[in-house]
Amino acid sequence: MKLGHFLTFGAPGLIAYLLFVLVPIAMTISASFTNRNPANPPTKWVGFRNYTRLFSDTDFTGALKNTVIVTVIVTVAANVLGLLIAQLLDRRGWLYNALRSVFFTPVVLSSVVVSVIWQAVLQDDGLLNSALKSLGWHHPPGWLSDPDLALYSVAFIITWQMLGFCVVVYLAGLAGVPADLHEAASLDGAGRIARFRNVTWPMLAPALTINTVMLLITGFKAYDQIQVITNGGPGNGTTATVAFQVVQTTFTGNHIGYGAAMATTMLIIIAAISVVALRFLQRREVTL
Repeated sequence: MKLGHFLTFGAPGLIAYLLFVLVPIAMTISASFTNRNPANPPTKWVGFRNYTRLFSDTDFTGALKNTVIVTVIVTVAANVLGLLIAQLLDRRGWLYNALRSVFFTPVVLSSVVVSVIWQAVLQDDGLLNSALKSLGWHHPPGWLSDPDLALYSVAFIITWQMLGFCVVVYLAGLAGVPADLHEAASLDGAGRIARFRNVTWPMLAPALTINTVMLLITGFKAYDQIQVITNGGPGNGTTATVAFQVVQTTFTGNHIGYGAAMATTMLIIIAAISVVALRFLQRREVTL
């Protein structure tokens, strides 16, 4: 009977996971040990040559640096702002319910849609610079055309889209904080900051774990925003991330074997960082 239940309910999901996740991963790893290039046959086994080439490739190391910068900004900024906004919205009333929906709306939008909207706002003759010029700023920044600003503009856009997710998770965490703990702390003379540090913050440990791991993964796999908004520019790879570089190498350059090595390396990095962050944050939950 148990086997029958598994075949009825579990097998379809397991088969789908096998076909659409595990098999593509295995094919990518296998291709990473070859020189596969449809424009330059035949395909040969090259061992670890693609991997040894990676970290002397300035395009890849530059993309990895950009990816780390974006990931750090998104993880820190979305967590901090999400927690602050959740504290402000942790109240009853139709206005606060409406504001929660407003903040969560970007999360359900396609990254391409979000990118197109912000591109219209941040381009040199976009809505933001037009507004700044009307206020007397005759030479506003090139948010997307200045190599010193473009990467941070993209990081801001990703943060903006993920902010609502963080807010909702922190609101769920705040709803689970017992009111009697705050009352007891107040009776003991604890102020608002002390109550947050000693009561609220420890209770939000699971919410911090969820948000941090999700934001780390989101930052490391950033692609849509780069492709739509900057196409890796301005200049040569100024905002290119590892995911963007994988697509360019594999599909534009036809270097499938080398692109597969990039993708496999990114998978290993994301998995390692996620596991370490998860272990550290879960250990913190137990300690608190």
